[in-house]
Amino acid sequence: MGTGFGGHATAHPAPAAASAPPPVVDTPPPTESLPDLPLATIVKKDLQTGHYDEGEKALRHYLETHPGDHRAQSLLHQLTVDPVQMLGAPARTHTVSPGESYSTVAAHYLGDANLFLVLARYNNASNPSLLRSGATLQLPASQKRISSDADAETSATPAAVNTDAGVHSSDLSRSSDSSRAESPVQKARRLESQGVALYQQGDKDRALALLDQALTLDPKLPPSGPVSVEMRKELVANYHQRAIVLYRDQHLDQAIALWNRVLAMDPSYEPAAVYRARAIELKQRLQQY
Repeated sequence: MGTGFGGHATAHPAPAAASAPPPVVDTPPPTESLPDLPLATIVKKDLQTGHYDEGEKALRHYLETHPGDHRAQSLLHQLTVDPVQMLGAPARTHTVSPGESYSTVAAHYLGDANLFLVLARYNNASNPSLLRSGATLQLPASQKRISSDADAETSATPAAVNTDAGVHSSDLSRSSDSSRAESPVQKARRLESQGVALYQQGDKDRALALLDQALTLDPKLPPSGPVSVEMRKELVANYHQRAIVLYRDQHLDQAIALWNRVLAMDPSYEPAAVYRARAIELKQRLQQY
């Protein structure tokens, strides 16, 4: 304390006390926000491309708002179950033909194209969308239909694989029993009808897989109506794009086989005719060396 004029003491203000730091609040990290994706997008974006972790998260998020969706339940079950436990031990093999996919193989051997996911995992496929012609797949012993319903995941009664698509598990399970009595033409027509029902509900992947199987049985099967015509156009375009990839990789025999299928369905499809001619010409040139 100092002295001012006249000897009076001059008071100095006391220093301000340091303010206490704010208390630390332990806030949890923000939870991951997942987009609300349609099931078809989850299948195409994650499951068919082998992004299984992302697909599982997306499926669980989807089922929070669509708990009764049997197909989503089935896919989640296929994604989390032991494939050998679900399908049984490998007992035979299948050589992949041009144009085949895991969906078409599952439809033919397991009775349900929707089982493509567990069949891909059964064969340790990291990307189910990539299935090369000539590859060897492992298959279980039984050819009877294997239920794709997720009874292990939910308590829902496995009455249908996809009830809102109008295709019931009982309809599909009849394929193994009725195939003995059906002619190839009758079976092809039945598969096409099931495919049309799925296509009208937006399940295009399974619909086209069934149409592909129908046309394998009967390449001259006529369309049953305008929806069937539209499906053929989409299948023709898919075949053509696959064949172009095979052609660029110089898998010429496989590309030519696919273009043969395209032209059998649509003889006026000019892009297939042009590329097929190029592939045949290139094959002949390569054989000369």
